[in-house]
Amino acid sequence: MADLVVAITGASGGVYAVRLLDVLLHAGRNVHLTISPAAARVFEEELGLTIRPDDFALEQLLPDLEAPASERLRQLLPRVSWRVEGNRVIPQDGSQGGIVRYHHHYDYGAGIASGSFRTAGMVICPCSMGTLGSIANGLSTNLVHRAADVHLKERRKLILVPRETPLGSIQLGNMQRLVDAGAVVLPAMPGWYHQPRDLQDLVDFIVSRVCDQLGVEANLMRRWGEEPPEPASQ
Repeated sequence: MADLVVAITGASGGVYAVRLLDVLLHAGRNVHLTISPAAARVFEEELGLTIRPDDFALEQLLPDLEAPASERLRQLLPRVSWRVEGNRVIPQDGSQGGIVRYHHHYDYGAGIASGSFRTAGMVICPCSMGTLGSIANGLSTNLVHRAADVHLKERRKLILVPRETPLGSIQLGNMQRLVDAGAVVLPAMPGWYHQPRDLQDLVDFIVSRVCDQLGVEANLMRRWGEEPPEPASQ
């Protein structure tokens, strides 16, 4: 099974990226990961996590949830757990989790910079408007842009998860260009019909829709038409 590519850029909503990576790795999928410097700044502000793009380790993105520094993450994702060993996440059921291969933001020598390197798709989550605009206009000024450009030209799945409001004509025009080029624009706009109980349910709604696009099974939410769960007995 071909690997997936996940890029994290400097839009608000880093928690979506953390949960997406968690789900993909627990599903046993290997991930090529790249993170922009602006994304590292957002993670510090929103989640209290220190991401060092020049000296990255997976524990920076999936930290020990029992550590005091992870308090904000526990509030947003109260029902998750993970155990990181090197560049692999070990599922609780003893199955083999996926591996993360990290690539620096400016590493044009990475395999994902070439169309000859086969992947099963790419997600940019969250996707900043600057990243979206650069891809829409073919400006491959870093590895995120180049990898996205490769996925478009090779007709592979490219999913962009923007988180911005309101949207102006420039942003909407760029989204239209990307959709016309074959990308999927999947804004971080959670639904409510699944009767969310907490913030994790809202996060999982978006992550579930991303996984649908990637063909990754993830039972994270009640879908439209499914019966709600029975209330717990007292």
